[in-house]
Amino acid sequence: MSTLGLPPPLMVPRESLRPPSADSPRAGLAMSALAHAGLMAALALGVQWRTDEPTSVSAELWAAVPQIAAPARPEVAEPEPAPPPSNDRPAPPPPPAAERDADIALEKARREREEKARWQAEEQRRLEREKKAERDKLEREKIERDRAERLEAQRKDKAAEAQREKLRQEQMRRMAEQLGSGPSGTGAPGSAGTAARDAGPSANYAGRILARIKPNIVLTDEVTGNPRAEVELRVAPDGSIIGRRIIQSSGNKVWDDTVLRAVDRTAVLPRDTDGRVPSTIVVGFRPRD
Repeated sequence: MSTLGLPPPLMVPRESLRPPSADSPRAGLAMSALAHAGLMAALALGVQWRTDEPTSVSAELWAAVPQIAAPARPEVAEPEPAPPPSNDRPAPPPPPAAERDADIALEKARREREEKARWQAEEQRRLEREKKAERDKLEREKIERDRAERLEAQRKDKAAEAQREKLRQEQMRRMAEQLGSGPSGTGAPGSAGTAARDAGPSANYAGRILARIKPNIVLTDEVTGNPRAEVELRVAPDGSIIGRRIIQSSGNKVWDDTVLRAVDRTAVLPRDTDGRVPSTIVVGFRPRD
């Protein structure tokens, strides 16, 4: 075996390697004292060397036996330190595609409902406007129809009045033709008239007319006081009443209407003492005559 130039090993006797006998405590005390002294010296030197200037020391390392270096360890990347915690709330993760589609569908449905409600409200307002316009149109048509009916009634009244007046004039003409004219008449001897007879009624003729009409007076309501209503009667030669009107109201519409209805019920007036009937007669009526 080659020693590679090393000095021969020292031969130590076996007895020197054995521990000392425990029979002698002095040796133990001496060793303990020596160890403590060495420890104190080491401590003193350890404190002292920090205050002294360091001295350069060089050393040369060499190995008695050639050694082969171990394979290099692969470098391991150290993990990056975790970021410090933040007080801000982390942003929520984006919703998945299914949730986005559902939200879009809900928003679309909501808009459709709002559009439908708006359209229905607008349609309701339109229908109300059309109904109001139709009601206004019907009201205008009713007003125009009533006005036309009133005008037609007035026209018919005027036509009837004109017809009655025409009949009266014809009756008067026929009476004048029948009576004729001449120096001989029925008037008083000192009369300056030229007609065959007096045109006025006799003194008691108005009483006879009242006696004919009063039984037909039927009061439907109480009349306060004793109002007087004057009625003009237009009469045909045979005594038929062809027209009547209030020429002076009593101030009480109930009494005025009652008198006119009584005249209509009478229909025909009696003849005067000379057999004639005046074409126009004015008669006054009171409730308590």
